[in-house]
Amino acid sequence: MKISKKIATVLFTVFFTVLASAQDKKPLSPAASAYGKINEANINIIYSSPSVRGREIWGGLVPYGQVWRAGANAPTVFAVDREVTVEGKKLPAGKYSFYIIPEEGNFTIIFGKDRSMAASKYDSSQDQLRVTVKPKKKTNLTESLEYSVNSNNVTLTWEYLEIPISVK
Repeated sequence: MKISKKIATVLFTVFFTVLASAQDKKPLSPAASAYGKINEANINIIYSSPSVRGREIWGGLVPYGQVWRAGANAPTVFAVDREVTVEGKKLPAGKYSFYIIPEEGNFTIIFGKDRSMAASKYDSSQDQLRVTVKPKKKTNLTESLEYSVNSNNVTLTWEYLEIPISVK
């Protein structure tokens, strides 16, 4: 009987230790969002924010020449409540999946109509808009991917790059 109580106590302790440590553990790519206004348009970006964690990002974790979901876990969502001009091209009001195709000198930005489409099943016939932008190198590291909505652009910043996208 004493052995059964000891076993029960040990199992009870192990169970609650595992439960407590699981609750304290933060996700590697936590959910995040960026919100702001450009002119009269409300812009909301919903994404998962991965961290560099010592990895090479551009051309490594995010390969050149391949469609990337511009975040982690699921496609990034870009929502705008009225028509805007992105890099000189019209984007109607709506919710879009947001993808990027990185290259050495230019990045292709894609606003997709199908918000559930995984990057691995990407279909260009679902594109609403494609534009090309030039990334800017930074000297300081941005550990976690972040989006910002500024007065005249949306910027993705991660590792040693900023990717500004003109929005009017």
